[in-house]
Amino acid sequence: MNSVSDRREAMAKAKRVVVKVGSAILTNDAGLDPRAVNRLADQLAALHDRGLDLVLVSSGAVSAGRGFMRSLSREAAPELSDLPGRQAASAIGQSRLMHEYDEAFARYGKATAQVLLTRDDLKNRQRFLNARNTMERLLDWRVIPIVNENDTVAVAELEFGDNDTLASLTIDLIQADLFVNLTSADGVFDANPDQNPEARCLTCIEDIGALDLARMCSGKTSVGSGGMYSKLRAARRAAQLGVPSLIVSGRTPFVLEKVFDGEELGTWIPAGDRPVSHRKFWLAYHADPVGEIGVDQGAVKALTSGGKSLLPAGIKRVEGRFAKGALVRIAGPEGRALGVGLTNYSAADLRKIMGRKTSEIECILGQAPYPEAVHRDNLLLDAAL
Repeated sequence: MNSVSDRREAMAKAKRVVVKVGSAILTNDAGLDPRAVNRLADQLAALHDRGLDLVLVSSGAVSAGRGFMRSLSREAAPELSDLPGRQAASAIGQSRLMHEYDEAFARYGKATAQVLLTRDDLKNRQRFLNARNTMERLLDWRVIPIVNENDTVAVAELEFGDNDTLASLTIDLIQADLFVNLTSADGVFDANPDQNPEARCLTCIEDIGALDLARMCSGKTSVGSGGMYSKLRAARRAAQLGVPSLIVSGRTPFVLEKVFDGEELGTWIPAGDRPVSHRKFWLAYHADPVGEIGVDQGAVKALTSGGKSLLPAGIKRVEGRFAKGALVRIAGPEGRALGVGLTNYSAADLRKIMGRKTSEIECILGQAPYPEAVHRDNLLLDAAL
């Protein structure tokens, strides 16, 4: 089966879909564009009528708030250079964004629900499960949840950073089977089209892990916080869960109906061959690594080819200060990131036992509760951080 038939089959079989829309699609120089919201709602309502479960991850609150303040007085247009300004603009714009969505979907007899999340909501396992249960009930009621980051209360270290990241975590939250990312570009290009007029749009990316994202994604959209790098990183995370992604222009008329009817627009990123468990995904992506463990080539081979745990003998360096159970980045001899994992030992203890045999741990530390530095069950390789 080729990529075209794979795509058609995946699109036809999709039952639960996360759709992410960026600020560049929903806003203009004046702020939120109600016509863009109505066009999007029209398409989503049509897909909903086909029986799909839909979750919309929507940007636009900050731009909507800033545009509204500018409409009152040019002097009142908020500065967004600091976190409080961005949070205040989001507080102003979020209600206006939801009002537009409510009215647009109501024209088709559809109910919407606002779901505001912070990273801490998904980092805490109990709150994660509560959020999942709420989303499941909304979908059972045939409601369309509209998800955004709760900018007003998020602090810098608990921000998702961009809604592409939030969308990738929402895929896991609702266990979706398709991810559609609506962007201002026609898809993913093999080079930055702003810098290279000969750049071409890729119809399919078979192996997203092999991409040089830094070379391909040197630019960002003018009003968004992500850019193509964050979209490809989100698609890579989706692929790890066994979920395919489509990155396509949200400015193409009726684009959602067209792609679900079989038109080959945008860039298709197939699901990974070996999906990771939802548990590993949750462990890897709901916290930032607080340190790094450097390993030798023998450990690289054991981890990547043998599916083994990381033993102290393979560790060459330990960076950072962290406690037992912390999420750490694991890197090879040349510093290339291999993945992330939960360490069984603190940084101080790892420095004492690195390069040593498992049989020596008890003599060095006085106890040997774990033979592994990082167990394979708590390890995710090729993490898209």
